[in-house]
Amino acid sequence: MTSTGLTAIVPCYNEGAQVEVAYRAVCDALDAAGDLELLFVDDGSSDDTLSRIERLAAADPRVHYVSFARNFGLAAAVTAGFRYAAKPWAVQLDADLQIPPAETWALLAEAERGYDFVFGVRRHRQDSRLRRAGATATLWFARRMLGVEVPAGASSFRVARTAVARTVVNLPWVNAHVIAKAPQVGARYTCVPVDHLPRTHGRSRFRLGRLGADAFDLFFGFSWRPLNAVYLAAAVTVVGAFVLAVLGMLGLAGVAAVATGGLVAAATGVAAVGVVGRYLHRRLLDTRPRRLYYVRKANIPVAEEDLLDGGAPAVAPPRRAARLEAAS
Repeated sequence: MTSTGLTAIVPCYNEGAQVEVAYRAVCDALDAAGDLELLFVDDGSSDDTLSRIERLAAADPRVHYVSFARNFGLAAAVTAGFRYAAKPWAVQLDADLQIPPAETWALLAEAERGYDFVFGVRRHRQDSRLRRAGATATLWFARRMLGVEVPAGASSFRVARTAVARTVVNLPWVNAHVIAKAPQVGARYTCVPVDHLPRTHGRSRFRLGRLGADAFDLFFGFSWRPLNAVYLAAAVTVVGAFVLAVLGMLGLAGVAAVATGGLVAAATGVAAVGVVGRYLHRRLLDTRPRRLYYVRKANIPVAEEDLLDGGAPAVAPPRRAARLEAAS
């Protein structure tokens, strides 16, 4: 498989000097893949991340990059990565290197058995307890309570058959969960345990609000059960409120009980409207053309609809390859 070519996708946002560190680590681990491409996706960094990537590209023709017009988020960077990966296989890596690039070989070996996606499952995960607990609870609830097919413990470290991954990210859904989209299209997938190291560079960009938003996207984007549950709760509450009202008129229920029933019915109605609105909003977004990102600069051909100005992206002028000081 390695002889067919591999793209290492590395999303970056304000990574600074870690760009060269990640570059060396990926090259050291995956040079044996033969036809290797390194695709950096700069998510609108405000530091010198892009200039460092450009220097790498000038010195190593295997290095390609796409730079966004602003910060669009990790989901957009991953989408662009799989869209513009040039090799038949692609691996998504994090610039912080918490999962060593060498673990890619374990995923590639499993992919040889006929899988389209192989997800890494972190052994002894080195993240905060809150993050671990939140991710575990989200996936458990999605699988057990909502019936959403998601690989247990799957992380963003994954090897994918590029053509299948491109199909998944090009689906007309704004939902960004590749781990849930892949089973939806019938992609063959499995999971492999991988090492996970403590963070040695920068700070985690994990936020509780982001975890909540991801959970909502997963719950509402792939299951109708929350909507059905609200319908059922609304029906039961309305019937209960009606019964209390009748009992109140007959003098068999006190004013407090009737008032409480009315408040519960009103609250349930508001919740139902909110949940229905959430579904309607998602379906509206799915049926309208919506760009996840816009590209300002790249050193590879970019689809016209992905460009900020609709024209050719600004491309750094070619320079004779030279060994980087940072890589020496």
